[in-house]
Amino acid sequence: MNVAIILAGGTGTRIGANIPKQFLCVMDKPILAYTLEVFQNNQNIDAIEIVCHRQWLEEVRRIVGKYGIDKTRWVTVGGATFQESTINGIMNLKGELAPEDIVVISFGVSPMTTDEIIDDSIRVCEQHGNGIASEDMVLCTCIKDDEFSTTQNLIRETVKGFSNPWTFRFGELCQAYETAMEQGILETLEPHTTSVYLALGKRLYFSKSASSNIKITTPEDLDLFEGHLLLKQKRAAEAANKKENTL
Repeated sequence: MNVAIILAGGTGTRIGANIPKQFLCVMDKPILAYTLEVFQNNQNIDAIEIVCHRQWLEEVRRIVGKYGIDKTRWVTVGGATFQESTINGIMNLKGELAPEDIVVISFGVSPMTTDEIIDDSIRVCEQHGNGIASEDMVLCTCIKDDEFSTTQNLIRETVKGFSNPWTFRFGELCQAYETAMEQGILETLEPHTTSVYLALGKRLYFSKSASSNIKITTPEDLDLFEGHLLLKQKRAAEAANKKENTL
């Protein structure tokens, strides 16, 4: 079984809204609904779990019903941090999934993830035990000495940027988090599942991503997503007109 875990517990403080960004509407639809539709329509995803803030459980259920996300089998409460929400989502599936089942973890605010990206993360995970959507660096990169300057560059050919989603065998993922909790290292890590694996000395395997596969974080990201939707609408209309004219 391949299960998508959709993390929708963030508060979205950097976007400057008065509600969590996953519930902001773009062209009259919540961002979370767009993300859920991506996984609902992917043929390799068998079921969906949504992890969200306790106060927004009913809104999530409303979105699931309104937009026909019938692969949703679990809606569970997140935690105060990214790691806590991820752990809650994973532990909620204990007893539901077998160790060899695959979980595909995604931000609820990554609505431009494609089938190709999801499918490749699953393919790589089936081969190696995990598959992390990743991109080569296009820009020159550096290490920040402080907020405003640097004296150290990185060779971009040696650097990879992790993207969305990140996919794991369920049994190994549970074991990794249990070990990290036993060692008390979660509080010292960058808040991401990949950080847990790297801290435990585990190898991560790259799968496909794309520059458009962003996590919506800023107001500018909202504009990019709206432009993406408008372009899709335009292309769909052009294709429909072309088909009509050939009949």
